[in-house]
Amino acid sequence: MHIVIMGCGRVGATLAQALEHQGHTVAVIDQDPTAFRRLGSGFGGRRVTGVGFDQDTLREAGIEEAGAFAAVSSGDNSNVIAARVAREMFGVENVAARIYDPRRAEVYQRLGIPTVATVRWTADQMLRRLLPSGAEPLWRDPSGGVQLAEVHTSVAWVGHRISKLQEETGVRVAFLTRLGEAVLPTADTVLQEGDLVHVMMRTDEIAEVEAAFAKGPEEAHR
Repeated sequence: MHIVIMGCGRVGATLAQALEHQGHTVAVIDQDPTAFRRLGSGFGGRRVTGVGFDQDTLREAGIEEAGAFAAVSSGDNSNVIAARVAREMFGVENVAARIYDPRRAEVYQRLGIPTVATVRWTADQMLRRLLPSGAEPLWRDPSGGVQLAEVHTSVAWVGHRISKLQEETGVRVAFLTRLGEAVLPTADTVLQEGDLVHVMMRTDEIAEVEAAFAKGPEEAHR
């Protein structure tokens, strides 16, 4: 997959290196050409100097063939504008914007732009939004039989209670990440759009759990 990143600060450079290491092609946009030093001499992707929401700059970075776009510059407004241009003008499916002011997160979510708050694990969270490819282990018990993982959840579950999700998929929801904050849910907690769901499950049931989460509640019975 080709991925475009706006912003070559610490998070942008870390994200670019991680994605390239995973085998993706990467282009990084920044207004300051000296910022590309953070990428290191081993980075093989494109370095594009310019404004990340400018359409010509985005085209130079390969946005027209991109499968994902991350806006991780130092400006909240620039990030969300660039993310919207990538999605609405160029049809990029997976977009995400970094935010510094968490009070804006809900507004951006309503615009259909997933956001990541500025925390220590920003680059890791951004990777999960750009590449939602299934369960990602966060912890395993010493025997390897049980694991904590973030599982990609179909939008069909939005509006349903955690208790229904647990009942129909057979897992235990450990916590949610909502608007950049960890939430310990109760049985009555209702899933909202943009929630990241972290579950405890048996390692040998990963495929079944992923399939159940990918379906709507009427189809998830195992």
